[in-house]
Amino acid sequence: MLKKRIIPCLDVHNGRTVKGVNFVNLRDAGDPVELGALYAKSGADELVYLDITATHEGRKTFKHLVDRIAEHIDIPFTVGGGISDVPSVNELLQAGADKVGVNSAAVRNPQLVDDLALAFGSQCIVVAIDARLTENGWKVYTHGGRNETEKELFSWAKEMENRGAGEILFTSMDHDGTKNGFAIEALSKMSKELTIPIIASGGAGNTEHFTEVFSKTDVSAALAASIFHFKEIEIPQLKEDLKKHNIPVR
Repeated sequence: MLKKRIIPCLDVHNGRTVKGVNFVNLRDAGDPVELGALYAKSGADELVYLDITATHEGRKTFKHLVDRIAEHIDIPFTVGGGISDVPSVNELLQAGADKVGVNSAAVRNPQLVDDLALAFGSQCIVVAIDARLTENGWKVYTHGGRNETEKELFSWAKEMENRGAGEILFTSMDHDGTKNGFAIEALSKMSKELTIPIIASGGAGNTEHFTEVFSKTDVSAALAASIFHFKEIEIPQLKEDLKKHNIPVR
């Protein structure tokens, strides 16, 4: 069995790490490069940096932040936010990012994922999907969770796989920041329908939630933010707990 990955996520707003609940009410959590370096030292497998207002405000992800991250951090990291074309991705990968995440731009122009996979290889392309359970089923949202779309979660994830995504980062907006556990049912369904790795995001509150998501679904990685930023869970302890439940970790 492949070893499961633990991934801290750093949402970046105006150059600072922030965290909210259900995508709103943000509070400061520190310098993104310093935090990332601490996570790398403590055993994180990868990092995800999301410029959370880049799409909403019409900006590009800050390349200079990626330069700083690459200079100080020696584990793989993904960057996302406002990425909408091949030249932007080339710039970020050249600056040192290992992967890029696309979300709203892929919904606007699904062909973008084909183009990026062709240009850089699927292993570099993470499609982030923010979704919420509505009375019409799981619906995909864009622009940092602000805009509901007509796209249905599972068919959209499958389309992204077919177009060349190397990985899906699925965030349940209903679970985000609540610390009540991951969206197990949806993640289980998605991991049965896709063959590419899935990163579970939204809802981690304790070590049991990580054990549950790895035991009850076939996700490859679990991502969390505030519980790491505010030291509610330390990564070495989390990995020890997972090992006690016979979950393979690095």
